Amino acid sequence: MSFSREEAVARLREIVETVRAEPMAVPVREVWVYGDVVLGMDPIERLDVYVTKDLLFKDEPDREADFEKRLGVSGVGKTVAAAWAEEFPEYVRANANGHVAPEKCLAAHLLEDDEPIHLEVCNTGFENNVTQRLKGARARDDYTQLLDPRAACLWVDDEDGGQVSEEAFRKLEEGEFVFPTLSASLEMLGMDEDEADEAADELRAYQDQQDGVTVRGDVV
Repeated sequence: MSFSREEAVARLREIVETVRAEPMAVPVREVWVYGDVVLGMDPIERLDVYVTKDLLFKDEPDREADFEKRLGVSGVGKTVAAAWAEEFPEYVRANANGHVAPEKCLAAHLLEDDEPIHLEVCNTGFENNVTQRLKGARARDDYTQLLDPRAACLWVDDEDGGQVSEEAFRKLEEGEFVFPTLSASLEMLGMDEDEADEAADELRAYQDQQDGVTVRGDVV
């Protein structure tokens, strides 16, 4: 399964509208898109979406035990919003330890199971996380978890319900974004040419192995 560019842009609009219109498991501050779709490719084999979230500090922790009894997961009312879980219990997801996982909850709410979409969820903005992930990848000599730095911000939250970047959507629709190659982009972040080429090849090979919905949660 893949998206045409038109389908990919339409799907991104649906994701942004869902974030704008419906309660989320955790507060969402930004929605970005990165990778193939911003390069004007058609079709799009995988759609890469990045969500910046806030950590949930004050919610309804006294309701955790009730939700654990009803849904079989801990952390509702502490890690994800109790009101959201009450309205959307079908989207509540937990990690292997049985604790509710915000990134998995967001993926369940925003995406269909068989879609070729990767969702990144982090408490810091996209550009900062690109740098943090680059440092981590170089320290571990593992380039598979790099973030492709070629990206566009689609939506930013504010007091009026958020601002959609219609200019970004227009450029996606028309294929008007201009970015260098992945290896050249990594060189701009401080890699030398050989390392950038190796990292780009490793990241592409890893991405080619992915199928359906995938999700990663980060805390920086």
